[in-house]
Amino acid sequence: MATVCISGTLADKLHACADAGFDGVEIFEPDLLAAPESPEEIAALAGRLGLALDLYQPMRDVEGVDEPAFAAVLRRAEAKFRLMNRLGIDLVLCCSNVATATIDDDAVSAAQLRRLGDLARDYGIRIAFEALAWGRFVDDYRRAWRIVELADHPAVGVCLDSFHILSRGHDTSAIADIPSEKIFFVQLADAPRLSMDVLSWSRHHRLFPGEGDFDLVDFTARIVSTGYTGPWSLEVFNDTFRQTDARRTARHARRSLRWLEDAVSRVLPDAVGRDDLAMLPDSAAPSGVDFVEIKAEDTSAVEELLGQLGFTSRGRHRTKPVTLWTAGNARLVLNEQHARGWEPRLAAVGLEVDDAEAVDLRMDELHVPRAYRRTYASEERLDGAVAPDGTEVYWAQAADEGEPAWVAEFEHGEPERASAVVGVDHVSLSQPWQAIEEATLFYTAGFALRVDSSTEVPGPQGLVASRVLGAPGGGVRLPLNVAPPILAGERAGAALPQHVAFACSDVRALARSARERGFVPLAMPRNYYDDLAARFEMTDAAVDELRELHLGYDRDHAGEYLHFYTRTIGEVFLEFVERVDDYAGYGAGTAPVRLSAQGRR
Repeated sequence: MATVCISGTLADKLHACADAGFDGVEIFEPDLLAAPESPEEIAALAGRLGLALDLYQPMRDVEGVDEPAFAAVLRRAEAKFRLMNRLGIDLVLCCSNVATATIDDDAVSAAQLRRLGDLARDYGIRIAFEALAWGRFVDDYRRAWRIVELADHPAVGVCLDSFHILSRGHDTSAIADIPSEKIFFVQLADAPRLSMDVLSWSRHHRLFPGEGDFDLVDFTARIVSTGYTGPWSLEVFNDTFRQTDARRTARHARRSLRWLEDAVSRVLPDAVGRDDLAMLPDSAAPSGVDFVEIKAEDTSAVEELLGQLGFTSRGRHRTKPVTLWTAGNARLVLNEQHARGWEPRLAAVGLEVDDAEAVDLRMDELHVPRAYRRTYASEERLDGAVAPDGTEVYWAQAADEGEPAWVAEFEHGEPERASAVVGVDHVSLSQPWQAIEEATLFYTAGFALRVDSSTEVPGPQGLVASRVLGAPGGGVRLPLNVAPPILAGERAGAALPQHVAFACSDVRALARSARERGFVPLAMPRNYYDDLAARFEMTDAAVDELRELHLGYDRDHAGEYLHFYTRTIGEVFLEFVERVDDYAGYGAGTAPVRLSAQGRR
């Protein structure tokens, strides 16, 4: 990993990379220049940590210049080469010229790289030439390779950087034309698709593999197919990663490379025998939500709400201060253990999987931090991990029929009553601003969920960014929401409540029966219903019914969506939804109204 990816001093960064399990690093020159340690001390530290120093970067504007300028390049290069000898690094990244190039001539650039190669060889150093996406003349890896071919020097090769290639939409098929021994280095970065100048895009918005929109699997597979066996290095310029905890970011980065290794292995089965390529244990996406847990010092307010909404109390756990409430296939665990001073918050989610052992092995391979819960010999074991936002996520083998075995650990419950609630529709998790990308990778790499959609919802104090992860078929839906920065605190939930949405067979009937039991829904303003009447062809009676029951409504080409919300208790609220036909959204038009209503309360 390039040291530019993470925060801290150069020594901090080396420790973080070693802790995360990296084999080596690229030294980003500004990190070295700011370090109080000598080059020899840095080299010694890397050696003690088991890290190779694989690349020194960048050396800029070395080709396409006039002769007086090139004489200055050689003087500068010789000083860098002496420094690299002190560090024990034998490869330098030379970028295509962006500012001072005056000669648009491949022959001139090749001749200058050849002369630079002669000097580098005297110091035992090689040059990896990289086409920057914003290079003045050389902005395409294919042209960079042509120049290296013309240079025809054993110490001069190319560096292939996924961002510079994929951000420009270059055809990657020509990678096959480059001999593997002339690919001196590979740098990997993902990124979202953005409409902005490529330099700003590169400097601020790169992501780790699996978090953006680039086809890194195809890019990497093409390089593997050449026979390249050198380093695979992350070079990710990102404002968030450079101001958050270095060790955590490094582990996050290492996890992204393991995900990429698995994905490439699956599209290149013949490469699996290579020592540097291995698949993760197979695991299909979860089939459903096993349970949702709300934790607080006192859960009585939630219990009252659940009783009004038709849930059944299934009793108390035989060894813990934990109760279970169910309705249909929805199971809500209320946990008062180790929760002193806590307001109700969404603490854990359980997922049903087809192979719990495979998920367990997969999480170990990804070095995901594990959740721990004490269980006794007579109790079902729950395997879990801690998501980046602190939510505990558990997985269990899906039951062939009936309820999961752990339900029997709850005693002295009431007989189940009929309910319009049939299961969990989605679980909406509020994320700290700095954790959204890491959380995305956690769920996609660990549980094979996919990003279904992304949107921004206007709230009374700014935009709420929402990214929906889901399993094929809709058995699991996890919207991840990020509060506006002004609201972001130590816990995202304090600024943006989390919520559980329950699927219903008849949400109108549930709203009526709950009201008869004393339930008071989150009130929706009259203006909202006036707008519904204007947007959709609805009778006055239909709109009046929605208004009376405080129901939200949406419709698209696939179907309809009806829903209502409870008040917020602590850091959590509940939603009850009815999907008609094939509606797959989340009532986005209602979300701004709901945010404002919650803000008023």
